[in-house]
Amino acid sequence: MIGVLDVVLLAFILGCALATALLRDVLGSIIAFSAYSLGIAVIWVFLRAPDVGLTEAAVGAGVMTILFLVTIAKTSRPSGERTLERIDYRAAGIAIALVAVLSTTLVALPPFGSAESAVLTDEVTRYYLANAYEQTEVKNAVTAVLAGYRGFDTLGEAAVVYAAGVSLLVVLKKQVFA
Repeated sequence: MIGVLDVVLLAFILGCALATALLRDVLGSIIAFSAYSLGIAVIWVFLRAPDVGLTEAAVGAGVMTILFLVTIAKTSRPSGERTLERIDYRAAGIAIALVAVLSTTLVALPPFGSAESAVLTDEVTRYYLANAYEQTEVKNAVTAVLAGYRGFDTLGEAAVVYAAGVSLLVVLKKQVFA
């Protein structure tokens, strides 16, 4: 069942996405994108994927926002008339049609947390739940899967976050001393 918080979060994310696409002010669009990315990070946490949520928050809402802000600070705007851009209604119609078609697949999904979910009845999931404690000697099944069975994947995620942070520091250092 969908709760009020889920609907509010979905409305927030859709509003931020629309604002990012429709705002003509670059700074406003960057702020809307950052809010969108942060909302997506919260959704990942609600879906019980905190590692993905943390990566989205760090890279999407953090690093990308700072890089966008540095970019607009370093670029010059030509003075003169400011023209308003029109919305391409044909492209918007195609995007809305695509979302509508993809949304029809939502009815095929099992309810969130359902015991009949393919994830819970999957052979791999049953193997992890049956053997995670003995093979990894970790008390939490999620930690056992992330650290023991998917260790390289988790290392890759950590490397992406680290590389994004180092890249940001390199860019900011060049900006400070330039």
